[in-house]
Amino acid sequence: MLGALLIVYWTVIRGLVSAWSTDDNYSHGFFIVPLALYFAWERRRAIAAAPVRPSLLGLVIVAASLFLLVAGLLGAELFLSRVSIIGTLAGAILFLFGWPMLRIVFFPLAFMLLMIPLPAIIFNKIAFPLQLLASHVGEYTISSLDIPILREGNVLILANATLEVAEACSGIRSLVSLFTLGIVFGYFVDRRIWVRAVIALSAIPVAILANGLRVASAGIAAHNFGSAGVEGLFHEFSGWVVFVLAFLMMFGLQRLLQRFLPPPRVQQPVTEPASA
Repeated sequence: MLGALLIVYWTVIRGLVSAWSTDDNYSHGFFIVPLALYFAWERRRAIAAAPVRPSLLGLVIVAASLFLLVAGLLGAELFLSRVSIIGTLAGAILFLFGWPMLRIVFFPLAFMLLMIPLPAIIFNKIAFPLQLLASHVGEYTISSLDIPILREGNVLILANATLEVAEACSGIRSLVSLFTLGIVFGYFVDRRIWVRAVIALSAIPVAILANGLRVASAGIAAHNFGSAGVEGLFHEFSGWVVFVLAFLMMFGLQRLLQRFLPPPRVQQPVTEPASA
């Protein structure tokens, strides 16, 4: 079954690996499959104990997924053909083992969706508002330091330089990576589903704030050193600093939740001493 899956999806898998290698927004894709396999391995006892109840609905799901594959390849819609991989896996598990098994491995399968790049139309719909938000945060931060600045859309005009908040600086890259990191981090630090969801969703405001601070730092550097102060090493280094800062914000949120909303303690049953 795995061999047949590789043969059918070999072209799609090669395209995915190429996208991870060339698109910095999805370079985290290399870690998704190993992590998904680890999440499935953690459930090995439940998998071994699950009853085997094959369902013919799995064949329907496999057929529908293969139809998406063909439609995506013929229509040059990469997203459909890539998503169909997960659909085919889910359908095969349902057909061979049944609903109990599919429920057990649902999270690892759903987690694999994070390795698939979003369609360009959806990506652009997200990136442009993030550009404007980063520009707003950067403008407010710079002006609060009494540095004269004028914003026109996503262009920041200072006395010594003009900065454009491009798509690469919109925060979409850090948002995608932080959302993935938030899911993994929440999974390992807390067993409560709502806490995991809060940590993962916190990636949205955290990415916006952190990237706005990055734009602000670039504006401050440009005010003091001109355009040369925000190019080259500074631009690359600030990206790493912002990502670390964003993770620290998520870590701080987790510690606050742990402190003020701790998980309920499981009381151990008191055993009676054995009578002589």
